[in-house]
Amino acid sequence: MHSLTGIAASSGIAIARAYRLLDPDLSFEKKSIEYIEEEVLRFHAAVNLAKQELQQIRKHTETQLGTEEAAIFDAHLLVLNDPELIAPIENSIQTEKVNAEFALKSTTDLFIDMFEQMENVYMKERAADIRDVTKRVLSHLLGVESVNPSNISEEVIIVAEDLTPSDTAQLNRQFVKGFTTDIGGRTSHSAIMASSMEIPAVVGTKTITEVVRTGDLLIVDGLSGAVIVNPTEETVKKFEKKKEYIEAQKAKLAKLVNEKTISTDGHLVELAANIGTPSDLAGVLNNGGEGIGLYRTEFLYMGREQLPTEEEQLEAYTTVLEEMNGKPVVVRTLDIGGDKELPYLNLPEEMNPFLGFRAIRLCLNEQEIFRTQLRALLRASMAGNLKIMFPMIATLNEFRDAKAILDEEKQKLANEGIPISDSIEVGIMVEIPSTAILADQFAKEVDFFSIGTNDLIQYTMAVDRMNERVSYLYQPYNPSILRLVKMVIDAAHKEGKWVGMCGEMAGDETAIPILLGLGLDEFSMSASSILNARFLIRSLNKAEMEKLADSILQLKTEEEVMAAVETAVIHLREKTTIS
Repeated sequence: MHSLTGIAASSGIAIARAYRLLDPDLSFEKKSIEYIEEEVLRFHAAVNLAKQELQQIRKHTETQLGTEEAAIFDAHLLVLNDPELIAPIENSIQTEKVNAEFALKSTTDLFIDMFEQMENVYMKERAADIRDVTKRVLSHLLGVESVNPSNISEEVIIVAEDLTPSDTAQLNRQFVKGFTTDIGGRTSHSAIMASSMEIPAVVGTKTITEVVRTGDLLIVDGLSGAVIVNPTEETVKKFEKKKEYIEAQKAKLAKLVNEKTISTDGHLVELAANIGTPSDLAGVLNNGGEGIGLYRTEFLYMGREQLPTEEEQLEAYTTVLEEMNGKPVVVRTLDIGGDKELPYLNLPEEMNPFLGFRAIRLCLNEQEIFRTQLRALLRASMAGNLKIMFPMIATLNEFRDAKAILDEEKQKLANEGIPISDSIEVGIMVEIPSTAILADQFAKEVDFFSIGTNDLIQYTMAVDRMNERVSYLYQPYNPSILRLVKMVIDAAHKEGKWVGMCGEMAGDETAIPILLGLGLDEFSMSASSILNARFLIRSLNKAEMEKLADSILQLKTEEEVMAAVETAVIHLREKTTIS
């Protein structure tokens, strides 16, 4: 028996035989060519085949997992459509008179090296995208069949140096019980997709491919990050019991799908979900979502060559509102910028894109884009319970300007005789410290707040959450963050307004007791987190959590906050059972 430790990337326990997923032989020799234009055409033929494959994988992923996961392949398609990559490869073939394989590999290696040298984790992951795309095109140039994990027809745990997003998307959950890799991290595409697919995964073991052979018995513990190779019978029985317990807990949680989210002393809160497109709704409804707390509309704009039309947007918004059947749907207007770009807008590069021309700043400047979206939303409003939310609001004037444009479009539609709901609430995301500090003034003019903690933490702590070297400063439980959250909630409640939270913190088991005590009205999270959050809140006493929150606000460090929550809450969960 041998044990390795890696990074727990997707929770759960998997016990099965190992299946070594080996890359095909993509070796080649550098050759001089005589017929240059024919070689360029051969290169383009391979690129087109790769595009067709990626489009099929994207469609399959969107159907099986949802739009956010499918957007990974939009990035791959953009690589294959990027003239800054394709042109140098063509130029290499033409000027150096070399074969397409050599031109492709030598050019993409330069890009991969450049991205891997960057400190930003997000940019490092672009290297993985280019590497994945390169392998796909190279396999077509060489006439070598690509690895296809979908062909696996027996229960296995996949062992690989790394899993590309396209590998992960093709995993058959019926047979692939887990996977483990040499490299990778929690934010890698494969880890994110594994979590969505609920496949236990441990990545970053460094040496798993060196010590495991196909057929070895493996245990992958996606909770602790352990991988056990050829375990003893006693160890297998221990983990089988652990797995049975986890599955039993899932079954019990399923009983809460149609239950209210109410504390032990009768305080009711709303658990909503964050979505990207209508295809994500099934997960929301299956997990008992009581609304949509964040509809990220930018996914309608991504992975395409032009802006979506008013009619295309109308169809998407109407579908979500109708499917939610009267439950609240908070739609965030276009939030492009930062780590989300639209190549067809040809926006200039910025030194600090997260602090730059993005979200409401872009919309107020590009009003035609903004007005089209607002018209589509207003026209869809009769289909359900619509709430419109403006992102990245830093000043009252920004909100007033955005609201004025919305009111103008309302009047235009009224003049055209198009019916509009008269109960649309209009709110803002609170993700900039200046807005949180001035919440008492904003609360007089908005209908609601939704706290976007991902950016609020980043901006408050002056930390790039993608930068590994300063990631220790990304502290959701830092008392300074909690005080800002309290400031927003208190200001809203004073004016009779409600407050939601749509950042990752809303579904965090350590944060939930504090947020309940602070008086948060709506918790919006990934659909898969809803039942766990409901179970937790139903085990908590609101009055006790208020006392906990008050005491926590007086603490000095994140570590002290975490310890206080563990002391006050964990024992309650251990005593709670689901009937």
